[in-house]
Amino acid sequence: MTTDSSPVLEGHDLLQLYAAPTGPTQALRGVDVTVRGGRISAVTGPSGSGKSTLLALLALRERPAGGELRHRGRLVSGLSRRQLRRLRAREIGWVAQRPTHSLFPQLDALGQIEQMARLRGVECDPLAALDEVALSALARKRPEVMSGGEQQRLAVAAASVGPPALLVADEPTAELDDDSAALVLRLLRARAEQGSAVVLATHDARAIAAADTVLRFRHGVLSGSQDAGRDHTVTIDGQGRLQLPPEALPLFPGRRVVVTVVDDHVELRRAE
Repeated sequence: MTTDSSPVLEGHDLLQLYAAPTGPTQALRGVDVTVRGGRISAVTGPSGSGKSTLLALLALRERPAGGELRHRGRLVSGLSRRQLRRLRAREIGWVAQRPTHSLFPQLDALGQIEQMARLRGVECDPLAALDEVALSALARKRPEVMSGGEQQRLAVAAASVGPPALLVADEPTAELDDDSAALVLRLLRARAEQGSAVVLATHDARAIAAADTVLRFRHGVLSGSQDAGRDHTVTIDGQGRLQLPPEALPLFPGRRVVVTVVDDHVELRRAE
């Protein structure tokens, strides 16, 4: 369990490729990211921008095709499959976009929590864990008889047992009403306050507002980031390129700009 501000995960120049009928497709292109304990990071961007791919790498469910990914300073590429499985079981909570993919279909809600506690090697009050997401009344129900929202809340509660050093969730509030979303976001905040590094991919304005850091993705590239209460930061890649935030694009309808260096800053204006 990480309780200080040292990085749980550090990625540098991350690249991920997927097979496509037209040949290998770059899902991530040179992404730098640092994940620290005690914070909630929201990864946003349009569908296909690389959000879910990044989460799969951070949760150690996939290895990057290029670049470096370090877990507490150790190169992930140097870890064996057995070591990765142990890390995932002991230290990483995972909530898939489809909650049933994160649950054990043969176990009831109480059993889901108990099984995660056994895998993590921790003690846990299963009923209290279910009560955090208002599911104690369904303790003896299996996922198959639950609604989608109930499954989602159960998946988040199970992944949060420990608490884990890293909690990764793909769209954990997308299908939830306001009350259920508030329960999930309160649980995620509680785990962050206990020291977990929480990372979630989301389109949900409620989840984005609850995050400490927002990472914005477009076309497999980290186009910018913003910490709560601070200015929006745009990432410049190794070739000197950057992506303007979407709200700035209408200022340049021709997609051509004049760049002027003035003292300690750069000015952009439309090319005539």
